[in-house]
This record gives sequence, C-alpha cells and structure tokens, in this order.
Amino acid sequence: MVKEFMDFMLQNNVIGVAIGLLIATKVGEVIKSIIEDLVTPLLLAPVFKKLKVDSIEKLSAKGVLYGKLIARLIEFVVVALIVFLIVKNLGIKAA
Repeated sequence: MVKEFMDFMLQNNVIGVAIGLLIATKVGEVIKSIIEDLVTPLLLAPVFKKLKVDSIEKLSAKGVLYGKLIARLIEFVVVALIVFLIVKNLGIKAA
C-alpha cells in the first residue's frame, strides 16, 4: 500500500505541485509585504496624512473597512501583472 501511494505521488507529480504551491505561497507573502509595507505607504502617504490613518487597511466608513479591499485589489493587480510578465517571457500559450 505504501508503494502504491508513492507510485501515485510520483506518477501524478503531486510532490512537484506541492513544492510549487509552497513556493507560490511564499512569493505571494513577499509581494503582499512589498505592496503593504513599501509601495502603498510611499504612494499614498499624503492621503494617509490627510485622513489621519497610518495604513490603508484602517480606512473605513461607518465600520466598513474599504481600505482592506483597496489593498487586496492593488495586491491582485500586481500579482496578475507579474504572472502575465512571467507567462509572456516564457512563451507559454493559454489553452
């Protein structure tokens, strides 16, 4: 049974997918940190000062934290751009 399981793992490249997922997760965390801790504060510092907040996540209206949504949208756009550039430079064609 252990041999069958290992054969399954190797045949279906499950180990490679798991490694790729781990790497992608960590890359996502790095990108998130770059956006939240570097890019957003630098670009939006004047807006933060005027609104008297220190981060985009704290922007809210009547309890609705719309700043978190804005931060996630910025993060998504950056990740999508990076994926686009990688796919384009590797010459991968979409199905």
